[in-house]
Parts: sequence; structure tokens; C-alpha cells
Amino acid sequence: MDIIFISELKVQTKLGVPEWERMVAQTIILDIEIGYDLSKSCKSDNIADTIDYGVVVGRIRDALTEHSFQLVEALAEHICQLILKEFGALNVKIKVAKPAILPGLKALGVVIERTI
Repeated sequence: MDIIFISELKVQTKLGVPEWERMVAQTIILDIEIGYDLSKSCKSDNIADTIDYGVVVGRIRDALTEHSFQLVEALAEHICQLILKEFGALNVKIKVAKPAILPGLKALGVVIERTI
């Protein structure tokens, strides 16, 4: 299987268990691997034969502006399902990181993988 990757995508969203934490958007960092058959686009050199990663990034930004989440797990699942359903991916692996959320901590988060 071929993979389209998006690395260290910084997006703003409202995320956190306490309600006060969801009052203001915070930056999260996403690493995404999208499984897809790229053989057709490798031959055609046509964007219509692949997943347009610019459109994926825009759609993720829109989705995270529209929704707030308590858990990084729910946010990760939401993005996985969006990519699987809207872009026809075969599978999606996503890492969601909340940087510097606690003193002395570079980041925390989850990694999940989903398949159609």
C-alpha cells in the first residue's frame, strides 16, 4: 500500500476536559499517514487520480474549527473517519499531540489507526 503523509500540521482547535480549556482555541500538531493506491496517479501525473493533500489539510482545519472535543482520542477518531469517508482512503494513521500542555512536558497525545 502507498502512503500520503502530512507531517507536523499545526492547527487550532478547542480541546480539553475542563470546559474552561475549550473556551479558547489551542494549537495541536498532527502527523497523518493516508493509505491509498497511488499507482494510477504515478502513471497519469494527474491530481484527479490521487488524494489532494491540500484539500485534506483545508478540510481538517475546517472540521476542527467547527467542532470542539474533550479528548484527543475523539478528535483523532473524527479526523480518521473524515479522511476515510470523504477522501476514499484505504486506511489512516494519525498522531495528535498537544504541545507543552503540562510543565516540563514537550507534548502528549495519541496515535490511532483505522481501516475501512
